[in-house]
Amino acid sequence: MEHTARSHPETVMVEISGSKEDARLVFDALNTCFASDRSPDEIPQQLHEVRPMVWLGTYDVAEEHGPHCPPVHLGASVQADVQGGYWAVDRFRHTLDSLFTVEETCTASGDQERDLHLLLQSR
Repeated sequence: MEHTARSHPETVMVEISGSKEDARLVFDALNTCFASDRSPDEIPQQLHEVRPMVWLGTYDVAEEHGPHCPPVHLGASVQADVQGGYWAVDRFRHTLDSLFTVEETCTASGDQERDLHLLLQSR
């Protein structure tokens, strides 16, 4: 990810929880849309059978990779926590809406950052 001098933050941090298979589908889809700190061959691992897992990714939303990111079919719903500057979160949310059915379960806003708690489902 390349840092550019712009008037607003362009990175978004994402925490995904759910099954490791669905987490991978989400990360793979997001990697087709934006530059990320997650490599394409990075596979979410389930390190404990009982405890829930959370997987992290950071995305640079300054430029989309392609004009169209196709919808994704998930096995079950996935929780996503998204954090970043207002412009970046809005742009990221717009992309999520094209990939999934998105339900906003909670939001928190500060003077420079916005947090979204989302439920992602297949379109």
